[in-house]
Amino acid sequence: MEILVVLVFLALLFGGVYWYAGYSTRSGFAKDENQNFIPDAWEEKYSWFFSGKGIIMLVLGIGIGYALARVIG
Repeated sequence: MEILVVLVFLALLFGGVYWYAGYSTRSGFAKDENQNFIPDAWEEKYSWFFSGKGIIMLVLGIGIGYALARVIG
């Protein structure tokens, strides 16, 4: 049960970071020269985090599904 809470928290945290990156570039708060909705300052330091977005969310989704199946079943 605890692992389910941790995975859901991580999914919300990472989703929030991805959302804020897009929001800050769309609102003009952060500079984004190449129009990929990732602030340039973040892209230089954390490019691995944004390039692996699909894999990270996939792994979290599979983990949440597995944990839910264990809790319910």
